[in-house]
Amino acid sequence: MNPALNELLARHTVAATTAPRVRSRVTVPPLPKICKTITQAIPHNAHGEDRIRFLADQVNSLLDKDRTALHEMVEAFVKYMLEIDASDIDAGGPGCNGKIWYRVHGDKMPYPEMGEYTEDETDALFLSILNKNQMAVLFEEYSVDFSFQLPTFSPDEPRRRFRATVYFDYDHLGLNMRAITDKVRPMKSLGFHPLIERSLMFQHERDGLTLVTGVTGSGKSTTLDAVVDANNEDVAAHIVVIGKPIEYMHKSKKCIVRHREVGKDVRTFKEGIVQALRQDPDIIIIGEMRDPTTISAALEITDSGHKVFSTLHTSSAVESIDRIIGEYPSDEQERIRNRLADVLRGIISQKLCPKIGGGRVLAKVVLWMTSSARAAIKNNNTGEIYQMMWEGGAQGLITMEQDLYRLVKQRLITPETAMDYANNKKRLAQLLM
Repeated sequence: MNPALNELLARHTVAATTAPRVRSRVTVPPLPKICKTITQAIPHNAHGEDRIRFLADQVNSLLDKDRTALHEMVEAFVKYMLEIDASDIDAGGPGCNGKIWYRVHGDKMPYPEMGEYTEDETDALFLSILNKNQMAVLFEEYSVDFSFQLPTFSPDEPRRRFRATVYFDYDHLGLNMRAITDKVRPMKSLGFHPLIERSLMFQHERDGLTLVTGVTGSGKSTTLDAVVDANNEDVAAHIVVIGKPIEYMHKSKKCIVRHREVGKDVRTFKEGIVQALRQDPDIIIIGEMRDPTTISAALEITDSGHKVFSTLHTSSAVESIDRIIGEYPSDEQERIRNRLADVLRGIISQKLCPKIGGGRVLAKVVLWMTSSARAAIKNNNTGEIYQMMWEGGAQGLITMEQDLYRLVKQRLITPETAMDYANNKKRLAQLLM
């Protein structure tokens, strides 16, 4: 390790630690009696999906006051998230052992103070927050995604919204909710090179596809919301956001911002993209390119001269390119490779790393398309792109290893954390020497 870096690291030895548990002012109400009543009425011979369908029928037939009592129980669990600054809640099914689990600063743990519940009881609670259409999707697809909002009592009170999933977990129902921030991060805080910031703005670059990639929980939505907000404050235009579910709700500023939730406002991502062509948009946000149908529609709308942003669940820029091409049969891949090379503007691939002293910090890959990168995609030589990013710092390009090294030098993460999160550990080791 070079002497300067060794001296810098010697000045601090504090390792990232698990944040202390925060005690909440939220009072968890007792389980409503109606919940016990309907779960005790389940026929002994009802198992699996039949058992859940019986409970769904019972919940749908409840009086408003009884269903509201179940709903408020779930709201209490969710309010606790805000008190302890949790990013996620998990509950229900055999996996949770009857407890309510929260993820705080990256660590997911049970919180016994929230009570303990049988699997049938959590099944009934979760069904109470679904409408009939969402229940129909649950029984058809064995999972349903939707947005959840805590009630507000005045126009000035901030709306606290959550991305929610209810799904079958070994004959019962599991629930995950992720907190959606009520504030958008300024794009400046994401640490992009000025050339990259300029390219993300509609005023300076009016077309092309930009991807924000990363695993679940890597902050993709936060980055996209920052880009939307920056454009919303910068130029008179029309932004269409297509998501499943819609997370942050942008208020129109200089732009008209429309939000279309898949499953509620439009049936599929593809239909939302096709319909957007008739809505006179300038910028289209596609929540996720998860299948060839959506990818093809995204490429088509980009071809038509729009600025498009979307996400993928991949951990590097090169993997993102290979994933898109690999979604197609081999006899179509050359055509898609050429089409992607023509419309792709850039890829931002990110991870959230444990920060020294608690919390997490963003590390990212940035690939912005050059003539050499386009040629590498068209010639099926994507392996060459890593070296282009390594040498492209003057244009704002950066590899994950270079950005992790930057975070180590700034004493935001430890060298051990950097190595854990590196895509190319050999290259990072060279930087740390």
